[in-house]
Amino acid sequence: MLARRVGTICLGLILGGPVAAQTQPAVAKPKVEEKAASPTWKISGYMIGDYYNVMEHHNAALKGQNGFWFRRIYLTYDNTMTKNVSTRLRLEMNSPGNFTTKGSLTPYVKDAYVKYAQGRHSVSFGIAPTPTFEFIEGIWGYRPVEKTPLDQYKWDSSRDFGVLALGALNAGKTVNYAVQVGNGSGNQSESDKGKVVRGALNYRGKQGLLLEGYLDKQDRAGTADYSTWQIFGGIQKPNYRVGVQYAAQTRQPATPTGAELKLNVASVFAAAKASPRVNLFARVDRNFDPVPGGETIDYMPISDKATSTLTLFGLDISVDKSLRLMPNLAIVTYGEDSKGVTVSKDVIAKMTVYFTW
Repeated sequence: MLARRVGTICLGLILGGPVAAQTQPAVAKPKVEEKAASPTWKISGYMIGDYYNVMEHHNAALKGQNGFWFRRIYLTYDNTMTKNVSTRLRLEMNSPGNFTTKGSLTPYVKDAYVKYAQGRHSVSFGIAPTPTFEFIEGIWGYRPVEKTPLDQYKWDSSRDFGVLALGALNAGKTVNYAVQVGNGSGNQSESDKGKVVRGALNYRGKQGLLLEGYLDKQDRAGTADYSTWQIFGGIQKPNYRVGVQYAAQTRQPATPTGAELKLNVASVFAAAKASPRVNLFARVDRNFDPVPGGETIDYMPISDKATSTLTLFGLDISVDKSLRLMPNLAIVTYGEDSKGVTVSKDVIAKMTVYFTW
C-alpha cells in the first residue's frame, strides 16, 4: 500500500513538472532601442593637389617650372529637407594656376541651389552644373587629372545661374534628359540681357552602351554669341571603358566687321583595370583650330597660334578607399603658326593626389 502511494506521488511529480513549467510567467525580453533616423544632411568634399614639373613648353619662360599646388578643393553641404525638396551649398578654392601669381586659396561659391524632385523628374533653381559636359565627365572619370575637352578649352562654363530640369524618359531610366536656361555668366552675377539655353539627351544601355547628343545657344552681349553641338559614344564595362567625342562651336562676330569663328575638337579616351588597386588611363584631344585664349588656361596653358593635339596618360593607384595617387604625363604637340613655323611642344609631368571625405 505504501509502495503504491509512493509510486502515485512520483508519477504526479513527473507529469506535473512540464505542466508547471508551462505555466511559469514569461521572462520579459530586453527592449531593443530603435535605430536613429538617418541624418537629413551631410558634409563631404575632396582635394586635388599636384607636384608638377614643366619639362618642355612653347613659352620658354615656363620651362623648368615646378612646384606644388591645389587645383581644386571642394567643401559640400547637402540637406534633404523633405521627401521632395533638397538643397546644396558647395565652396571651392584653388591655387593660382598661371605660373606667375602668388596668392592664398580663397573660397567662393561653386554650387548653391534648391531642388524639387517628383518621381523621375527634378527642377533646380540657383547655381548648378551645366549639362555641357556633366555626363561625359562622369564617364571619363579622371577630373582629378584633367577636365573634359569643352571645359578644358573654355567652350562653356561648368556652372550657371538659372533653372535646370533633369529626368528620365522611361521607367528603366536608360533615356535621360537635361534642359537648362541660365544667365551664361557661370557662377557670377548677371551683367547683360543675354541668356543661355542648353539641352542634352543621353542613353545608358544595360549592356554598357553610352550615347549623348547636346546642343546650346549662348547669347553673349558684348562678345561673340556661341552655338554648340556635340555627340558622344562609349562603352562602359566593369573592367574597362572607352569614349569618343566630337564637338563643333560657332562664334558669331561681336561687331559687323568681325569674322565668324568656327571651332572643332575630337577626343577619345580609355581606362582599364590592371589590378585590384591599379587602373590605366589615356586620352587624346585634337583641336582642329587654334584655341582662343589658350594661353590663359589654368595649370596647362597652350598656344593659341596653331592647331594642337593633347596626349595624356597615367596610372590610378588606390592607396585607400579615400586616397588615390595618379602619376600622369601630358604632351601637347602643335601645327604651324601663321608664319609657317611649327610651335614647340609642351611636356608637363604631374603626381596628382586625390583625397575624398
